[in-house]
Amino acid sequence: MTRRQLIGLILLTLIWGLNWPVMKVGLREMSPLWFRGITMAGGALALAAYYSRHAIPLLPRGAGQWRSVMVLGLPNVAGWHGLSIIGVSFLPAGRAAILGFTMPVFTVLLTVVFYGERFTRRLAVAVSAVLLAIVLLLWNELSTLAGSPVGIAWMQGAAFFWALGTVWMQRARLTIGPETLVIWMLGTSSVVLMLMAAAIEPLPQWHLSAFMWAVMIWSVFLNYGASQVIWFALARNLPASTSAMSVMAVPIVSVLSSTLIGEWPNWQDALAMVCVVVAISAVLLRRNN
Repeated sequence: MTRRQLIGLILLTLIWGLNWPVMKVGLREMSPLWFRGITMAGGALALAAYYSRHAIPLLPRGAGQWRSVMVLGLPNVAGWHGLSIIGVSFLPAGRAAILGFTMPVFTVLLTVVFYGERFTRRLAVAVSAVLLAIVLLLWNELSTLAGSPVGIAWMQGAAFFWALGTVWMQRARLTIGPETLVIWMLGTSSVVLMLMAAAIEPLPQWHLSAFMWAVMIWSVFLNYGASQVIWFALARNLPASTSAMSVMAVPIVSVLSSTLIGEWPNWQDALAMVCVVVAISAVLLRRNN
């Protein structure tokens, strides 16, 4: 990796990790789906403005490209981002991040069940580690009532949809550029989430605190803006092992940064985080043969 790539990867990991407690703070003044839908729409517009200056085509062409936007956007963006923000509303931010980043294990399980990949000993270790992490977190929720076991179900649903979208993305025959794809996945998914919010949540009140406006700006320009630009700049050249290490670091950053909003991890959280790191390592890291 070049120095520039390393700096980009560190920034990406910090943004994704810090975003979990930022989301938790955002939910103090806005309901989950409205918060997610509004900031996602803003992020799509920010990305469109950025990429338009780099002469990247922004409009999908033909039914096939629009189909890719809808089919891949529903699980990857609407499913993952919609369910995860609801999960965060029930759980401490660090705990939600640990559960959300079980996604790589779900990804491998889906390829085993539906695409005939072999169920290896490493996958068995990963599944066992994830189940142990869920038991630890569920035990904590039931014993302390700090959140709700329902939150665990929401986060596992979010991880499943993210995994499903990842599998479909890997096997899709795309004729649309990744930058254009992500702009329209964010844009269309934001509409879906705001329509759902209009049906089941009260309208947002715009008498927000200065701190909440800072959270909104972070979500639009860093979580949905800068992180996507950095990721696409890195994705073409990143080795798989480097991507894996980045994924493993995000829940660690999230748990540590959640102390800034008064959420202190207990021993179940710490052990669950170790279990998830072990699981992701088992399915993503390859032996050097």
